[in-house]
Amino acid sequence: MSRVLLDTSAYSAFMRGDIGVKEVIQTADAIYLNPVVLGELRVGFLRGRAQRRNEERLRQFLASSRVSILTVDDETAERYAVILNGLWASGTPIPTNDVWIAASAMQYGLTVVTTDAHFLKIPQILVSHSVPTNEHPSRNR
Repeated sequence: MSRVLLDTSAYSAFMRGDIGVKEVIQTADAIYLNPVVLGELRVGFLRGRAQRRNEERLRQFLASSRVSILTVDDETAERYAVILNGLWASGTPIPTNDVWIAASAMQYGLTVVTTDAHFLKIPQILVSHSVPTNEHPSRNR
C-alpha cells in the first residue's frame, strides 16, 4: 500500500503535468497534504494570475476519495523539534515549512513526494524525489 504526503513542489509539478510526479500520485493508494502545504499553495494562488482556476483545481483534487488533509498537532511539533535539531546538528538546515511537512510524514509514516532535494537531508523520513520533467510553463500560472 502506497501512502504519500505531497509537498508544495510535488502538487505544483503534478498540476503542470510532470510525468514522474504524476506517476507516483496516480499509483498511490492514499494521498495526503498538511495545512502547511495548503497555506503555501494558497499564497501562491494569491500572487499568481489564475487564482480562481487554481483554487478550483485544488478543490477538485481535495475532493478525491484518495486525498486527505492531515492534522498538525502536539505530536507533529515533537517530531518537528527532533528533525530540526538533527538538521542543525549536521549543519544542513532547510526551509522551516518543509520541516513541518517532514514532521507530518514522520508522524503518519508517509513518504514525502517532492521535487525539492533538500528533503533528502532528513534521515527520519522516506522521500520520493523527482527531478522535474515535461513541464509546461504556460500551465498553472
